[in-house]
Amino acid sequence: MPSNTDAAAAALIHRTWQDGTTFDALPPALRPATRAAGYAIQAALAAFSAAPLYGWKIAATSLAGQRHIAVAGPLAGRIFAERVIAEGEAVPFGVNHMRVAEVEFAFRMAGDLPPRAAPYTAAEVIAAVATLHPAIEIPDSRFTDFTQAGEAQLIADLACGHYFVAGAATTADWRGLDLAAHRVIATRNGGPPVEGFGANVLGDPRVALAWLANELSGLGIPLRAGETITTGTCLIPIPIAPHDVIAADFGVLGQITVRFGS
Repeated sequence: MPSNTDAAAAALIHRTWQDGTTFDALPPALRPATRAAGYAIQAALAAFSAAPLYGWKIAATSLAGQRHIAVAGPLAGRIFAERVIAEGEAVPFGVNHMRVAEVEFAFRMAGDLPPRAAPYTAAEVIAAVATLHPAIEIPDSRFTDFTQAGEAQLIADLACGHYFVAGAATTADWRGLDLAAHRVIATRNGGPPVEGFGANVLGDPRVALAWLANELSGLGIPLRAGETITTGTCLIPIPIAPHDVIAADFGVLGQITVRFGS
């Protein structure tokens, strides 16, 4: 059970999220001082979701991303089922403060990875994966200036989680591909292409996935079968506005298109 302080911090974050507003920082009495304290508040946010956990996101999987939000390494955040949009449906734009879309490699788990003392290897984690999906994440933050919030508060804030869209599972033999060298191309409204590679995600999306499994293991949290993990943007975040269409081409791994509402 969350502490009263964690529950109060989570309630404030959730209310701010629902209202589409922001705040400068959590009140001092509710503000987490450590990563673990941030994750405790994040866990308390799960009380506001009526569905089983959809999965996890990883933020700041590139050095540029870490510098941008002033953190020392990646951050994990829950993805709630209510914030997952089916491909083909319009993603509500609403009051989005960050106004970017991030093109990502996502993995759906086939088996559980329970917490344990020994770190999981990338090979062990990949062996527990069912499918790979092209995906687009639409992040946002409840902090007015998320670049100055600090990693503990950003973790509490679901690592800037907001909306998520997963494409169809690839039919290609992705396990036999070099995902670090794999090229992804994205466009906004059919404009000039933006190019990225899997290596932009902690050197390899599979490495990022293993990082997530071990981050959760250290917190005593299992990674469960059926959960989807999106591993961080593989190209520069793409600016978005209402009614935009973002299309990402993962080559043999498939494509995904996301359109935004008003």
